[in-house]
Amino acid sequence: MIYIHVPFCRSFCTYCDFYSEIVPGDDEFGRYADSLLSEIEKRRAEIEATLGTNTLYIGGGTPSVLPLDILRRITEALPYGPYDEFTVEANPDDIVRRGPGYVEGLLELGVNRISMGVQSLSDTILEWMNRRHDSDAARRALSILRESGVSNISADVIFGLSQLDNLTLEQTLDGILQSRPEHISAYQLSIEEGSALCRMVQQGRYSEASDEQCRSQYELICSRLEAAGYHHYEISNWALPGREAVHNSAYWSRQPYVGLGPGAHSLQGSNVRSWNSEQLYGWSTAGQETLSEEEIREETLMLGLRTDRGADGIVIPQKDWFVSDGIIADIISRRS
Repeated sequence: MIYIHVPFCRSFCTYCDFYSEIVPGDDEFGRYADSLLSEIEKRRAEIEATLGTNTLYIGGGTPSVLPLDILRRITEALPYGPYDEFTVEANPDDIVRRGPGYVEGLLELGVNRISMGVQSLSDTILEWMNRRHDSDAARRALSILRESGVSNISADVIFGLSQLDNLTLEQTLDGILQSRPEHISAYQLSIEEGSALCRMVQQGRYSEASDEQCRSQYELICSRLEAAGYHHYEISNWALPGREAVHNSAYWSRQPYVGLGPGAHSLQGSNVRSWNSEQLYGWSTAGQETLSEEEIREETLMLGLRTDRGADGIVIPQKDWFVSDGIIADIISRRS
């Protein structure tokens, strides 16, 4: 189970705090690939020890800014395919600009799942988020993916914005459902330290949505996607039956994984978590922690409670799934 972090973006989203850098010149992509291939070689034994779940996920940042030849270098350095699931995250703007040929090139590399950050089909909301695409580009990108032969598409949506009303959210869901993606992720907007949004809140230029507004939007998503035939298998994730994310599901069941690239995290065995430094080239392991038995038990319970499988025989009804991290922590403490 392998994750690769691509630390490049053409612009930074208002809400994002993931490690990324503005896209450099093409030569810098090569330097990034050189560093990544060096890390792959050094950690090959560790990688091969995690292949019980044979998945590859390239995330970011924005992996779709990488040219195909760079992605080919990466996949050729990881001779473990074909993968049960090989996901690449994409921005709609990149898919539209590069066209079907780029998508077909991804498929030739073995990619069998594209996760695309649609986020909204409201141009006003997209502009506020500082996204590079507009609603028309998002729709065209979904069409290009499908027409190019992608049979497993995941679309991301963001809710919980104070300026987002239910009608606008429903129009976004309806627009996405016209493409019938196999998977939909819906994430509530959060204020992350270091993001532009965090500074806006501190400066009084943005007020968070109320709990009532967030709950109403979440319930709208739940009811709309259930009516469309999607399986609500994790708090933030829905899939057509049998199309649940293999890679992410392995995270939630605490299977070991190797994270490659700057800022990436790894889990060795069940108790050793490590992470890489956040630097564009020549990154290294920046830290490591060994989880106690109590920490493993609490994490297992918390992750299980996020899914419809539950944990330790506990199954949470879907109607009660609107819970914050604080409420999950409270459930853990009361059930310990």
